[in-house]
Amino acid sequence: MMSKLTGAERQSALLICIAVLLAGVAMAALGHGDLMGAQGWVVIAYCALMLWFIMPTIGDPEPTEDRSASYYDDPTKAGIIIGMIWAVIGMGMGVWVAAMLAWPELRFDGAWSSFGRLRPVHTSGVIFGFGGNILIATSYHVMQRTCRARMPGQLSPWFVLMGYNLFCVVAASGYVMGVTQSKEYAEPEWYADIWLVVVWVTYFVLYLRTLARRNEPHIYVANWYYMAFILVVAMLHIINNLAVPASWTGAKSYSAFSGVQDAMTQWWYGHNAVAFFLTAGFLGMLYYFLPKRAERPIYSYRLSILSFWGITFFYMWAGSHHLHYTALPQWVQTLGMTFSVMLLVPSWASAGNALMTLNGAWHKVRDDATLRFMMVAAVFYGLSTFEGSFMAIRPVNGLSHYTDWTIGHVHAGAMGWVALISFGSIYALAPLLWRKTGMYSAKAVEWHFWLALAGTIIYVFAMWNSGIIQGLMWRTYNETGTLEYSFLDSLIAMHPYYIARTFGGLLFLIGACIGLWNVVMTVRRAPRQQPERDYPTSSEASEPALPAAE
Repeated sequence: MMSKLTGAERQSALLICIAVLLAGVAMAALGHGDLMGAQGWVVIAYCALMLWFIMPTIGDPEPTEDRSASYYDDPTKAGIIIGMIWAVIGMGMGVWVAAMLAWPELRFDGAWSSFGRLRPVHTSGVIFGFGGNILIATSYHVMQRTCRARMPGQLSPWFVLMGYNLFCVVAASGYVMGVTQSKEYAEPEWYADIWLVVVWVTYFVLYLRTLARRNEPHIYVANWYYMAFILVVAMLHIINNLAVPASWTGAKSYSAFSGVQDAMTQWWYGHNAVAFFLTAGFLGMLYYFLPKRAERPIYSYRLSILSFWGITFFYMWAGSHHLHYTALPQWVQTLGMTFSVMLLVPSWASAGNALMTLNGAWHKVRDDATLRFMMVAAVFYGLSTFEGSFMAIRPVNGLSHYTDWTIGHVHAGAMGWVALISFGSIYALAPLLWRKTGMYSAKAVEWHFWLALAGTIIYVFAMWNSGIIQGLMWRTYNETGTLEYSFLDSLIAMHPYYIARTFGGLLFLIGACIGLWNVVMTVRRAPRQQPERDYPTSSEASEPALPAAE
């Protein structure tokens, strides 16, 4: 990693690391006796680990190769490995908290192991740790190949990747300690939010600079989706996390919003995080890796652009459908419901575009588990978006909201769409990056696929049944006009479904563990391609943007 940096770049990396280390020391000193002080020690430990990598390289000879003659893939390689590690951690936490619902005694003494603290470790570990790292890693790969240009600079890609992971570590440790803003999504506190803004703006500038120096006049559609993901997530994060610290020496802060305005802001953030973090970025993966793996051009490039603008515009207005039957004005609820139903058109356009791309390549889907990951992900994307539009309708929402049906819907998208397209992209990308003939074990990829698919189906069907039963029990009245069932009655009825949910999640976790093992073994032991050579140069047209189908 560091051996490919110039002396000046190594010194810059060292100075950045020392500056963040000093910030951690200040947090530990000023927040002594407060949870911010404990998080300062987390920052110190993380920076000490980074210094352990950087210090031995100071004084090494300058790199002699022409860096402009090849793509820069080291950050992508690191991002894939880190992302897979986060997948195992986050999904492991998910299985634990799911089991805790079935067997509440599965916890330790102390508040740190409570459901309320471990659940955000699971959600953030999977969404931001796993998903975010894979998005960053694949975006580095895709933008260089479709632009036929190397990323500018060697240091900024590493700063984005490692700085982002510092945020993830601070957030996860904060959840266990109880350091959050107490919002719907258990946001980290103000100092972590400020750090993420610095990292994310650097990411945005890096992407723009790469596009500006492209040797390909055409901007391939995957870059549109990645750029929307980066830009809108920055907007969402800044606005939703506007807060005033109660003290510069403590973790506590006060949100800039309150009451129904705060609820609307949170769901504007929450649903658009689904739209642009969990949809747009992963559609960028789909539009690049699926055609490459199938060796087929996108079925309709024009349809992909229409879908992009439809998703970008409609999603912005849909968040209020989470607040039906609340104090939010009725017209705002109706607006969110209407745009949510309209979202079905651009969403199905992307899902259909991906599946139609496979025309003439279905035999590859049968034989190639990696391509099968991507195909099933497109199917789940179409199913999840239909379900989301359906659940946004006010009468349906009256049955589904606050029940496990919503949990099932979320995981149909998270497991069936986001995770499967990520795993498929990783399996397609890893042999290319490390110049291997293929994954270390094709059978392990097959096993991972079937475990992931079985786990998703078991989990989602369990939550669908659980949620509909909950909704019906909670709205059933007897002859006297009072509720037929108590909340405890509904909880007892959920127990077998919570066991099934845990089992489905366990299958998915086992698949992720197999995936991590397979990637590591591919790096270490899979046979290299012959003849051995560096990755194609940026001047070669070996991986141009895929042409539009006419």
